[in-house]
Amino acid sequence: MLPRLESIKQGRMKIGLTQQKLASLTGVSTSMINQIESGRCQPSYSTARKIFEVLWSLDSQSSTKAGDICSKDIAKLKANDSLQDAIKKMQELSISQIPIFDGPEVVGVITEDGIVRHILDSDETERKKIKLAEIMDARPPIVDHNTPVKTLVSLIRYSKCVLVSKQSKIVGIITASDTLKLVD
Repeated sequence: MLPRLESIKQGRMKIGLTQQKLASLTGVSTSMINQIESGRCQPSYSTARKIFEVLWSLDSQSSTKAGDICSKDIAKLKANDSLQDAIKKMQELSISQIPIFDGPEVVGVITEDGIVRHILDSDETERKKIKLAEIMDARPPIVDHNTPVKTLVSLIRYSKCVLVSKQSKIVGIITASDTLKLVD
């Protein structure tokens, strides 16, 4: 049994969806969505079910928080570690970025891209001398563990990773591969 049709508009607005976007996701015209929401049209059961399934799916994603999908095991390096240390750790753990810490504070990140920029100009002896503080990228964004996942998509697009904090302590990391957990 489906909820009342009057709840479609409320559900759509709760997750910040336009009528046009809901129409696109359900294969129903924008005009039809408008008519259903205004009570001028009674959709078929299959159309109503399709609309509710999309709303339920998006609502469950919007209730997913950063703390729900982050990886809790965070590889860490220190600013005075060498480029060679970073390469070795990334290879051992099969990861593509590692946050750099100075005590409890995150001060930067080293990524595969960052390493590639420096590896071509150095041999193994030089890589042991190059300190991460000299070549690390800027500190990645840090979000609270209760941050809705849907707000992280743009951050992941522009940053190699996002760190997750709880009570001012870093408790996890989210990378592009972690966002794949959202895909059924």
